[in-house]
Amino acid sequence: MSEDNKLLKEIMSGSPLRITLSVLLGFIIGSIFMAVFNENVVATYASFFSSPGTTFQVAGQTIVDGYVALFNGSIINLSADNPVSMFRPITETLRLAAPLIMAGLGVALGFRVGLFNVGGTGQLIMGLLGATWISTRFDLPWGLHMVVALIVAIIFAGATGGLVGFLKAKTGAHEVIVTIMLNYVAIDLFTFFLRTPSLLLEHGGGGNPKSDPPALTAQFPRLLGDSFGLNIGIILAIVAAVVYWWLMERSTIGYRFRMVGHNANAARAAGISVERTYVWAMAASAAFIGLAAANQGLSATSGLTSSIHANIGFDAITVALLGGSRARGVVVAGLVFGAFKAGSPTMQILGVSPEVLGIVQALIVLFIAAPPLIRAIFRLPKAEVK
Repeated sequence: MSEDNKLLKEIMSGSPLRITLSVLLGFIIGSIFMAVFNENVVATYASFFSSPGTTFQVAGQTIVDGYVALFNGSIINLSADNPVSMFRPITETLRLAAPLIMAGLGVALGFRVGLFNVGGTGQLIMGLLGATWISTRFDLPWGLHMVVALIVAIIFAGATGGLVGFLKAKTGAHEVIVTIMLNYVAIDLFTFFLRTPSLLLEHGGGGNPKSDPPALTAQFPRLLGDSFGLNIGIILAIVAAVVYWWLMERSTIGYRFRMVGHNANAARAAGISVERTYVWAMAASAAFIGLAAANQGLSATSGLTSSIHANIGFDAITVALLGGSRARGVVVAGLVFGAFKAGSPTMQILGVSPEVLGIVQALIVLFIAAPPLIRAIFRLPKAEVK
C-alpha cells in the first residue's frame, strides 16, 4: 500500500487517542483566540507592562466565562428561573445534533468504502426538494404524510448519490469533483424551485423566496410539547446509527463495503464487483443524508429558505472524521457539534465571538486530518496501518 493511501486510511479511521488529542488541542488554541482578541482583554493592553497581572486575570476570566456560557447554553442553564429555561439547552443540543448525526453517518459510510463524499450539501438539498414537494403539495392522512415525505427525501438524496457512484464506476470520474459540482447544481435548482410559484414558492408570499410550511400532517411531532423544539428527529438519528452499525458490521453488503474500502484490488480478485459496490455505497451514503434532509424540511414550521441546509453537508464531514467513521463515534461527535451550535448564542451574549467555536471546529478537523502533526506535537509512535 502506498504511503498516501496509508495516510488516507489513518485519517479516515481515526484512533481514539489521536481524536481526543485533536479535540483538546483545538479547544486550547480556541481559548487563546478567545482571550487574546476579547474586547475586555484588549482594553488592558495599554497597561500591560505596568500591570501584566490584570491582563492575565481578565484573559483567564474570559476563557472561564466563555466555556461556562457554552455549558449553560448547551447542557443545562443552572441560573435559569424556571424548569423550561433550565432544561431547554440540552433539548436544543439534541435537536441540532440529529441532522448532524444522520448526515455524518452518510459521510462515514463513504469513508469506510474508500469514497470521499463531499456532496452532502447537494444531496441534502435534493432530499429537501422531495420532502418539501410531498409535504406542501399533497394532502395525505396524519402519519402517512410524514412517512411518505421521509421516504421520498431518502429516495431523492440516494438517487443523487447513486448517480455519483455510477459516474465513478462507468467513467472513472472522481467522486470529490463530481459531488462538488453537483452541490452547485442542487443549490441553484433549489433556488429555482423556491422562485417558481407553481413549484415550491410560498402561496401569497413576498420578499425573499420561501416555500410553504409543511402541512401539519407531515411535520415531525415534538417530543416534549410546544415549550421545546425537540422533535422525533433525534429518535430517527439513533435508529439510523443502529442501522448503520448493523449494515457495516453485521451484514453481507457491509462486509463487501469494508472489503472494497480496505483493498479494492483484493475485493475484485475475490469476485466482488467493485464498480457496483461504488454505486450502492454512494447511494447508501446519500440515503443517510436524505434522513437529515427530511429532518430539516419536516421540522421547518415556517417554511424553507435557501439557507435551510445550514452547512450540514460540510459539518457532516467533520462529524464523520471526529467519530472515526464508527456509529457510536459519529453519535458522540454529532452531540458535540450540536452542543457547539446550541451554546454559541449564549457565548455571544457574554461578548465572546461565535466565530471562536468555528475556529475550534476548523482546528479539530485540521489536526484530525494531519496525523503526522499530532504525532510530532505529542511525540506519539507512528501508527501501523494495514
